[in-house]
Amino acid sequence: MRILLLTLFCFLSFNLYSQDFNETLDEIRFSEAKSALSQIIHRANLNTGNYDLKYHRLELDIDPSVAFISGDITTYFEAKEAINEVTFDLSSNMIVSQVDQRGNSLAFTQNANDELVVTLPIIQNLGVLDSLTISYSGNPIASGLGSFVQETHNGDPTIWTLSEPYGAKAWWPCKQDLIDKIDSIDVHITSPQFNPTNEEYIAVSNGLEQSQIINGGEKTTHFKHRYPIPAYLIAISVTNYEVYSHEVSNNGDPFDIVNYVYPESLANAQASTPVTVDIMDLFIDLFEAYPYEDEKYGHAEFGFGGGMEHTTVSFMGSYGRNLIAHELAHQWFGNKITCGSWKDIWLNEGFATYLSGLVYENLDGNDTFRTWKQQRINSITSQVNGAVYLSDVDTTSVGRIFSSRLSYNKGSMVLHMLRKKLGDTNFFQALQDYLSTPEHAYGYAKTEDFISIVETSSGEDLTEFFSDWLYNQGYPSYTLSWNQPSASEIAIELSQNQSHASVSFFEAPVPIRLIGTLGEELDLVLNHTSNMQQFSETVNFAVQDVIFNPEFDIISANNQVVLSLDTFEIESDLKMFPNPSSVSVSIQKPETLEVKSITIYNTIGQLLYRSEWTDKIDVSSFSEGLLFMQFQTNKGVINKSLLKN
Repeated sequence: MRILLLTLFCFLSFNLYSQDFNETLDEIRFSEAKSALSQIIHRANLNTGNYDLKYHRLELDIDPSVAFISGDITTYFEAKEAINEVTFDLSSNMIVSQVDQRGNSLAFTQNANDELVVTLPIIQNLGVLDSLTISYSGNPIASGLGSFVQETHNGDPTIWTLSEPYGAKAWWPCKQDLIDKIDSIDVHITSPQFNPTNEEYIAVSNGLEQSQIINGGEKTTHFKHRYPIPAYLIAISVTNYEVYSHEVSNNGDPFDIVNYVYPESLANAQASTPVTVDIMDLFIDLFEAYPYEDEKYGHAEFGFGGGMEHTTVSFMGSYGRNLIAHELAHQWFGNKITCGSWKDIWLNEGFATYLSGLVYENLDGNDTFRTWKQQRINSITSQVNGAVYLSDVDTTSVGRIFSSRLSYNKGSMVLHMLRKKLGDTNFFQALQDYLSTPEHAYGYAKTEDFISIVETSSGEDLTEFFSDWLYNQGYPSYTLSWNQPSASEIAIELSQNQSHASVSFFEAPVPIRLIGTLGEELDLVLNHTSNMQQFSETVNFAVQDVIFNPEFDIISANNQVVLSLDTFEIESDLKMFPNPSSVSVSIQKPETLEVKSITIYNTIGQLLYRSEWTDKIDVSSFSEGLLFMQFQTNKGVINKSLLKN
């Protein structure tokens, strides 16, 4: 019955949460990947590698009713070597009309490689800072994959952008490089003041809104962002938004969560977004202060079902709590520290996925978190191969970079297993150290950087752990054999098989739960370092069952738990009859089995009977119901059930 109930619970839990856990993750993964589909083969442009970006001022003119953009982009850049030209990424269909430097027009060319190449009037030497302004216009390519979208919602015009990973060049001249963040930006968005039905247009971008200036039926909104940011996280949107805020107390230094939502979504959003404050408080408590607390956090509705974590303002296709948590988590993991290459994408997506799991753990409780972990494992083990860390070839496939099974789910569970290996105190301290390390804070990190910081913080050598779970492929399947040779001891043998040849053995702390005949529970962790490893653990009750990985804390599948062969044969040969019985029960045992004592308990743990070996017991005086009989033998403890009627 216990097994049946557990199975029923898992089935109900899976169905209760599967839509929220899994379908929402698919939406997140799809929206974060889709703008990459037509751009992935571009990657970082080596021709932009000879300068370091310092500042951008984007002065943009857009009308949400028209698929068109024009503007001036002022860029400050420092030469990394002596240069006589500077190259920007810009789609070839966008038209540059002028490049200006201190009132002088500079020569430039645009080519079929989506490059804008500007000739400088004199050599710009190493370490010299200079600037120029690019005037451009055009209809950004409407690929249906993001980048720059002009559409309508409920009949109202809107324009929004989504540039991950290489879509920024579709709508403005930039440098698409993960590791050269722009130190600060100003964004000025000019649009008509009102839409065709006389509703006011509201503009959104990164950072803190500085001003709105009305001039001749047009409105210019100025946003200032004073933190390093890569091109793919810069975003704009304009439509007839409704705007409302939540305040985060932030330990006496409050800041706003500003929500920009479509009018038709207002009621739903107002009911859904307040939880953002609770999630923000949780992440601040677990990790550190919100990285952009002197600016803002916010949501801006856009036309995809998932979300995109633009710095200080996530673009949202809906307002489910899991989506809110995932995109907010990126403000720390992905925005403050950005993955140093697409091979390291798990540093963005695995972390954000795990933080959404921490929301389930802390706001809903352990049962929900257990189901969340179970579903991550089900996804991971649905195929036998695949590593979290990408190969060079992997980065040519958008589906592989943004794999929900590997980059998101396995990445998140590797973090959870790291937590279990280090303990909560060391784990969360290591993540705090990672976020605050000067070399990476507001910059970028690669996987080896993260590992080095965790090892230094925890004082542990994690080479084997990350080799098995991060760099190599597959998962283990365990066989656990057990018996109870005495009332105070359980003997366990643990072995494993690997689903992929890249790992010869997964060293891991393996959690199990012992279940007693009277419902007792004892959780143990077995430090599994070799195959066929044997363990002897102390226990103060008769063990009826062993549950493997009861909280789904380790990635594994197709596990088996068996009572050891000798004990199993003896147990089957120890017979009681009749069962059920109302008067007496007879006991038959093999000659090789020595029974030292017999005890009988009811379902609430009361001792009803104790004797030395006897082959017949009078049960007529016991109340009707299920009874538990325990036999202490020379082959271990054997437990039987008897129904008294």
